[in-house]
Amino acid sequence: MLDKLFAAFLRRADEGTLSRLLVEASVLLASGHSNGSGALRDAATAYKVDTDAIGLKVRQEFAAKEKARKEAKPTTSSAAKNRKAA
Repeated sequence: MLDKLFAAFLRRADEGTLSRLLVEASVLLASGHSNGSGALRDAATAYKVDTDAIGLKVRQEFAAKEKARKEAKPTTSSAAKNRKAA
């Protein structure tokens, strides 16, 4: 029954879903042959993904979001104080 369900899923899945399924399956297979912590890095190396550049971009985005949140926080609290005072 499981094989029929999986076959029906594969027939109806779009190209993006199938490609994501293939990448996830390859990562899972790679993790079975090596240590678990290095499986993602090995997969990234195999697919020529620059993990350092991605990590830098993510750190920059988080820093920008944190900065925006810190700047927005005092303005909302001062507006709330003005409403309470009125």
